[in-house]
Amino acid sequence: MGWKEAAEPVLTRMPTVRRPEGHVPFKRKLAWTAGILVLYFFLTNIDLLGSAGGQDIYGQFRSVIAGEHGSLLQVGIGPIVTASIVMQLLGGANLLGLDTDDPRDQVLYQGLQKLLVIIMTALTALPMVFAGDFLPAQQSLQLGGFAFSTTEIQLLMFAQIFIGGVLILYMDEVVSKWGIGSGIGLFIIAGVSQRLVTGFIQPEQGGFFYNWYQILFGDIVVGSVFSSDGLSTLLMSDGGQIIALLTTFLIFGIVVYAESVRVEIPLSHARVKGARGRFPVKLIYASVLPMILVRALQANIQFLGQILESQVGMPAALGVYDGASEPVSGFFYYTAPIYSPDDWMWWTATVDQAWWMVMIRVSVDLSFMVIGGAIFAIFWVETTNMGPDATARQIQNSGMQIPGFRQNVGVIEKVMERYIPQVTVIGGALVGLLAVWANMLGTIGMVDGTGLLLAVSITYKLYEEIAEEQMMEMHPMMREMFGRE
Repeated sequence: MGWKEAAEPVLTRMPTVRRPEGHVPFKRKLAWTAGILVLYFFLTNIDLLGSAGGQDIYGQFRSVIAGEHGSLLQVGIGPIVTASIVMQLLGGANLLGLDTDDPRDQVLYQGLQKLLVIIMTALTALPMVFAGDFLPAQQSLQLGGFAFSTTEIQLLMFAQIFIGGVLILYMDEVVSKWGIGSGIGLFIIAGVSQRLVTGFIQPEQGGFFYNWYQILFGDIVVGSVFSSDGLSTLLMSDGGQIIALLTTFLIFGIVVYAESVRVEIPLSHARVKGARGRFPVKLIYASVLPMILVRALQANIQFLGQILESQVGMPAALGVYDGASEPVSGFFYYTAPIYSPDDWMWWTATVDQAWWMVMIRVSVDLSFMVIGGAIFAIFWVETTNMGPDATARQIQNSGMQIPGFRQNVGVIEKVMERYIPQVTVIGGALVGLLAVWANMLGTIGMVDGTGLLLAVSITYKLYEEIAEEQMMEMHPMMREMFGRE
């Protein structure tokens, strides 16, 4: 008996959101999406019962992981992303033996991924609650006349985090099947947008408009703009934040431009004369979503380092941590991403490390993001049926062909192989480079560069999908043509 036969009774019985039968009207999809978004914000504002605060273990990764520290959605989409990494690696190495074109294997694949997410939620929540000071429990808690011990409070917190992790899994599934886009993308947009708006309007030091109010009325002394101190005050994040503002707008512009750069392969219908179309191979063909996997892998490495430091200690070669649980040397320092200009400008007082240590860290982060972005983009394309073979079959099944070539799947696949693999690698590497660049210069609200890239790209694709849904709603025959009915 193989593993599929042994696991099938469990995987096929995993709770799942029922798919809609037939067409879901656009307004209903919009209502489901808005409802899940409201629920997401509601859950991020429910504090964990029994928690005494603590340090956010995800830190700067929060804009990518989503969720909120100390809330029911403490783990965010972290377990979903980690499970996706494991599934992509297993699928890429063909260790699962699953054919995603087979309906039975599709059910097993989805059930296995869902089970893995649940396991990852538990494995992520356990060290957060029971190890270190990441989520310290209150000394005492009374509910309805019952007093809870420290261990019982920790178990209560673990149960809340676990329930929140399972909820966000099924919220994502509801959006994917009944709404517009994906829940993961929606939650990332929500978190990044909240940070951006807060970064602009918060009425305290660090808010863009508040800082400029202080500069204009003399509360922040600028001096001469021609002096190095005055210019630094206007440019840096603790002053006028001009660099952060320009970086934020540049990221918006570059991503929108990159989304419009494409190679268009002409198509014509084999039977209907005059029916023509184009298959676009975008520069960011695999989308920016594989960057979530790269950053999640980095987050898990840093998570491991903090757990080891708080529980067992480690050799100096692996990492030395300061009082804020940040690595200052060793392996975990060099593998930590660059979060802001304060992490790499070694000539300022904010960096204690030598210039060569800083440059090694920058080089490792850049290599990790560029190479990792290209590798995960390839995995993403293959596992989401966007590769040359799957694309060729889709074109063939739609009755289209490439003018001047025989109507054959193999011929279409060879044409696609000229573009898709190369564009996938270039696009993945480019997105990784942009993410590191945005982090090095900083953004408004200190949004992680990857998070900002993800938010802009997902919003652009969401706009395209909404436009497509509206077109399908206005022209019902198009739904039948594209198999949406």
